[in-house]
Amino acid sequence: MGARELVDLYDDHGRVVGQATRAQVRGQNLQHAATAVLVRNQRGELFVHRRTDTKDVYPGLFDVAAGGVVEAGEDPAQAAAREAFEELGVHGVPLLPLGVAHYADEHTRYLAFCFEVVYDGPIRLQPEEVAWGAWLPVAEALAWLTDDEHPFVPDTTALLLDHLRRAVAGQEVVEG
Repeated sequence: MGARELVDLYDDHGRVVGQATRAQVRGQNLQHAATAVLVRNQRGELFVHRRTDTKDVYPGLFDVAAGGVVEAGEDPAQAAAREAFEELGVHGVPLLPLGVAHYADEHTRYLAFCFEVVYDGPIRLQPEEVAWGAWLPVAEALAWLTDDEHPFVPDTTALLLDHLRRAVAGQEVVEG
């Protein structure tokens, strides 16, 4: 998505209230919608990756989710599937909704549509966005998320940490 591409703006109730360019959204920290997709496999591992150093938000940090900005007119589930495919090559599996939450900091402000997939196919990293990736047991990924050696993006950490803790504790992972 380029700086001139349009993004829908959202209110706190999940309603589209306008549009702005991606550059305006970033420059003015306007509330928009974004997706986060946890990618797990049948062995119960979680795919963890490191963002490239050229990303405009949180460059070089680790992440537990594929995802990105929902484009103007795009359905959040379609955006989640698109982002999982573009970043990691994940396709052909159902998105399991985890919920919707608000996230805001000095860099970004958005309504987060969170999903999970179970995927055992090949992972294909998008070199413009993903510098490194590996499957980790969920307990190990959780340890990485909470240590000082692996700096993680704050947004998906805040949005998905409790979900991963429940997974490690053996509680039901996908609700609903």
